[in-house]
Amino acid sequence: MGLRQRNNIRVEGSGPATLIFSHGFGCDQTMWRYLYRHFTDHFRVVMYDLVGAGQSDLGDYDSEKYASLIGYAQDLNEIIDEYGVGPVILVSHSVSSMISALADRLHPGRIAAHVMVGPSPCYIDTDDYVGGFTLNDIHSLLETLDSNYLGWSSTMAPVIMGAPGQPALSEELTNSFCRTEPEIAKQFARVTFMSDNRTDIAGLATPTLILQSTEDLIAPVAVGEYLHAVLPESTLCIVPNVGHCPHMSAPSACSEAMDIFLAPWIGAHAS
Repeated sequence: MGLRQRNNIRVEGSGPATLIFSHGFGCDQTMWRYLYRHFTDHFRVVMYDLVGAGQSDLGDYDSEKYASLIGYAQDLNEIIDEYGVGPVILVSHSVSSMISALADRLHPGRIAAHVMVGPSPCYIDTDDYVGGFTLNDIHSLLETLDSNYLGWSSTMAPVIMGAPGQPALSEELTNSFCRTEPEIAKQFARVTFMSDNRTDIAGLATPTLILQSTEDLIAPVAVGEYLHAVLPESTLCIVPNVGHCPHMSAPSACSEAMDIFLAPWIGAHAS
């Protein structure tokens, strides 16, 4: 099976560098539509669905391969090799930020830069780290998801989205969660929320823009500050936004920060 069918790959725009957009848990590539069009005049833009999400080929989902984020990182590197033209910049939301970091670790030097939207290397608090959740919180979340996926989706999606005053976005995310095949979603949730990628991310020297919302229950500002401290070539931008999806609820603020960060790859600021 070809990559295009497996990951429902779509290519738009043109430019000297390639932006590859990678979505988060419960989402698909359509969630980038508020942001990606801003860049198609200056970049080659590649959109794709993680296997098991959106319009990807569900027949290619392998529960053993995707029992860790490495399986998704391997897929991403295949997409980079096939569709990356010129310097490749990865634009990743939430858990896909760690998938992108792992892809970078697997093939050092292939990725020119990262834009991480709402990233978190670990969701669970420890003695010296604030992830936003206790271990009991995560166990409770996963137990509820296992017992009533649709109910969990209807409850959690509005919390994740935030965006007070934009109810259509919460409805869109809820519908996206509910479209995901429940068994795949349950495994991906467990992989997402139980992963600890702090050792993978620490010291990664690739230039990185961290976009963190001012209020985000999933990835609080403390997480962005932690990443900024451990990523030597990082820039932290706090986006005025309530919720975990500023690329949907505050796309203009995101694109403005990205224009500045991405300027070296187009020779001038995007318009």
